[in-house]
Amino acid sequence: MAKAISQAERLNDPKYKKSWAFDFKKNWALYIMFVPILVYEVVLHYIPMFGIIMAFEDYNVIDGFFGSPFVGLKHFIELFSGEEFLTALRNTVCIALIKCTLGFFPPIIFAFLLSMLRHKGFKRIVQTFSYLPNFVAAVVVASLVTQFLAKDGPLTLFFTLFGAENQNWLANNNIPVFWIIYLMMGIWQSVGWGSIMYVAAISQVSGDLHEAAAIDGANRLQRLLKITLPNIMPMVIMMLVLNVGLSFSTGFDSILLLYMPSTYNVADTVYTYTYRMAFSAGATNYSLSAASGLFQSVVGTALLIISNSLSRKLSDTSLF
Repeated sequence: MAKAISQAERLNDPKYKKSWAFDFKKNWALYIMFVPILVYEVVLHYIPMFGIIMAFEDYNVIDGFFGSPFVGLKHFIELFSGEEFLTALRNTVCIALIKCTLGFFPPIIFAFLLSMLRHKGFKRIVQTFSYLPNFVAAVVVASLVTQFLAKDGPLTLFFTLFGAENQNWLANNNIPVFWIIYLMMGIWQSVGWGSIMYVAAISQVSGDLHEAAAIDGANRLQRLLKITLPNIMPMVIMMLVLNVGLSFSTGFDSILLLYMPSTYNVADTVYTYTYRMAFSAGATNYSLSAASGLFQSVVGTALLIISNSLSRKLSDTSLF
């Protein structure tokens, strides 16, 4: 009896209810479901982090991690002292800023427009078709953009109707032509997929609030701005913090497929600059690429922490 009483007291203990043992006993099925994800993360993300050591070595495959000579910051110096590094850094920062501002709002606006559609069947069709570009390979998208913006491409010919010069727009090395092309391509490909989180957040807004506002005479736009937007603001801020943290890792594949030597000055980013330095000179420099990856990871982490801290101070909402 004493044992039964002590067990009951233990279950009612607030400290025990907050413990991992109590949570595991209550949600053991969820923990088991999480095991494959944990294994995936450890094997494919955490174990490979040991490769950071390559950034401080003259790494070669034959000698391996422990046999390659240690050279300290040699490859970081080589990376930062390159003639085109500052240009690549400028392009990376500018493209990141454009993506975090002009490229951040289209998915939100699209989600708002979807929420205003009353016909559910039509809404599902629009949603489904908006997701499709996200699953198109980067090679295909880049090929389409190249053809549409070529000198005799349909978009180029359309622009000439409004007085624009007949040219290959991807070969234009004036700021910010390439940046805008890259931004518009990204918006077209990701606006539908990027709206999923916002659509889910909007669906959770209480319909009673909208009904009460409608009775008080608020139109649909007013309800959108005064009810829907404030309710999904925590989700918007969370996504903004994530975008800022990832902004420095500007897309590698799309830019590599779109740019050319004549546009290196406006299209080359830290990723593509590193690729050309490490793998396009007839030799493979794993150490330089590792140094560049470490540099970008540190900057991205710093941006994530700073943006999250600012979000916590300004809006009392944060990711962590």
